[in-house]
Amino acid sequence: MLTFSQKKLFNLSALVLMISFAVRCEKGQSRVQELQTKKNDSLAIAKKDSLIQDSIKKNTIVYQSFIFPKNKKDSAMAAFNKEFSKEDQYVILALNRLDLKNKWRADTLMIPDKIDATLMSYSPFPRNLDRLKDVKKIVFFSYPIQAYALYDHGNLVKWGPTSMGSKTAQTKRGLMFANWKKELAISTVSSEWKLPYNFNIHNTLGIGWHQYDLPGYPASHSCLRLLMDDAKFLYAWADQWILNKGGATVKANGTPVIVFGDYKWGAKKPWKNLSTDSKSDHISVEEMNAIIEPDLSKILEEQAKRDEVLATLDKSQPFT
Repeated sequence: MLTFSQKKLFNLSALVLMISFAVRCEKGQSRVQELQTKKNDSLAIAKKDSLIQDSIKKNTIVYQSFIFPKNKKDSAMAAFNKEFSKEDQYVILALNRLDLKNKWRADTLMIPDKIDATLMSYSPFPRNLDRLKDVKKIVFFSYPIQAYALYDHGNLVKWGPTSMGSKTAQTKRGLMFANWKKELAISTVSSEWKLPYNFNIHNTLGIGWHQYDLPGYPASHSCLRLLMDDAKFLYAWADQWILNKGGATVKANGTPVIVFGDYKWGAKKPWKNLSTDSKSDHISVEEMNAIIEPDLSKILEEQAKRDEVLATLDKSQPFT
C-alpha cells in the first residue's frame, strides 16, 4: 500500500499533466502533438511509479521537497502544521537539523515517505562497522552532515542531528574522551546560557554536548548541541572518566568521542539533496574506517586501562 506522501506525489503529477494539457489546448496545438505529449507524460509517470515501487521493495526511503515561498511562507507553514502532527514534525525537522522552536527558519524541508520516530530508517551512518567490533562504546560527531552517531561493538545504537561550532568558533576535531557530566550546567561564556544534560569532552576548552537550539546549521560556541531527548539519552549512555582520590588526576578515561570532517560553509547542505539523492548525506563504511583507523589503537588502549581500573575499583567509590 502506498503512503500518503506517495499518493500525494502521484496526485501532483496528475495535476501537472492536466494543467499542461489545458494550456496546449488553449494555444491551439494539434491533436497529434497533444496525444504524443500525453503519452510521454504517462510514460514519465509510469517510470516514476516504477521507481517508487522499487524503493518500497528495497525498503528505502523516498523524500519530497516541501518548499516555503518567501512571499507566502506563513501560509505554507500553516499548511505544514496542518498536514503533520507535532510528532511527525519532530522527525521531519530532525532530518533537516532543526528543532520545533526553530522550524520558522526552514526554507525547504526534506520529507520522507514514511515516518520513523527512532530516525534509524534514515541513518546517514553505516548500521555496522566491523572495525569497531572490539570497541564497547564510541561517539562520532560529523561536521559535514551535522549529525552524531553512537556505536556499541560496531553496531549503530542511535544517531541524530546536531549543531556544532560556528565558523568563528569551530569545534575541535579529533579524538577526545567523555569526562564529567552535569544535569544542568551554566555556560562559562555567558551565565544566561543554561545547558541541560551537559557532558564535557574537553575539560580545558570547555567543550561538551548538551541540549540547545538546532537552527539547521553550525551555530554553537564550539559545543555540540542536541535535541532534548538525544541529550538525555547520551547523558545516560556514555561513561564518565574515573578520577584518582582527591579528583586531581585522571585514573581512566570515559567513552571515546571522535569529531571529524569539514563543513562546506555557504554551500548547499547535504541533506537538502535527499529528494534527488537519498544517500546525499550518507557516510560510507570505507570513509568511517579511514576516520577510525588512526585512533583505534589508542581507543583500545584506553578501554583496556578502564577495564583494569574497574576490576580493582572499590565498589563503594562513585565514578559515574
